[in-house]
Amino acid sequence: MEKVTFTPQEGGAVDFYVLEQTTIGGVNYLLVTDSEEDDGEALILCDISAPEDDEAVYEIVEDDEKLNAVASVFENMMDDVDII
Repeated sequence: MEKVTFTPQEGGAVDFYVLEQTTIGGVNYLLVTDSEEDDGEALILCDISAPEDDEAVYEIVEDDEKLNAVASVFENMMDDVDII
């Protein structure tokens, strides 16, 4: 499982493990968890970076409609995962 480190604007580094990634409507999404081995908290992140950005910029998907739609795609991609 790939580990990525995010640096929030508030500072400090946060490690996440990428479970899956997909592109919907030209937008990249990551399904990440905070635990490599146990059932951890999962988040869906949306790539909001501009093409000229050197590094990708992600934000947590919080809009319920978008979150449910993207979660459904990830559930279909990963047969053994239920996203609540």
